[in-house]
Amino acid sequence: MKYYNMYLYQTARVLAIVILGQTLFFKYSGADESVFIFQTLGMEPWGRYLTAVFESIAIVLIVFPKYVWLGAGIAINLMFGAILSHFVFLGIVVQDDGGLLFGLAFLVLLASLYLVYCDFLKIPFIERRSSAR
Repeated sequence: MKYYNMYLYQTARVLAIVILGQTLFFKYSGADESVFIFQTLGMEPWGRYLTAVFESIAIVLIVFPKYVWLGAGIAINLMFGAILSHFVFLGIVVQDDGGLLFGLAFLVLLASLYLVYCDFLKIPFIERRSSAR
């Protein structure tokens, strides 16, 4: 990886960790907006807690350099679900947030896609396949 890309890579890691970590507090504490979202989706409270657990796992994996690709992959799936939920059920603006939650989900999605792109050859089954050529 080029020197200047390392700054972008580390920024993407920190960004994903901070945003996912911030939303965890609201999911675990049962904040009104979080409860509203999962009630609208028909997944309250189990969906809120399950999502929070997977976000926690993604954060831990992104912290460890060897497993960034796996944590980012989990985050990509979670953010696709969040963005799809916004488009289909919630709308971009939820409870007058000005689209903040949607924007944060999109930002985490972009950061996670970049992390997987950078760590593509660290994925075990990809690594073996590319070295065989």
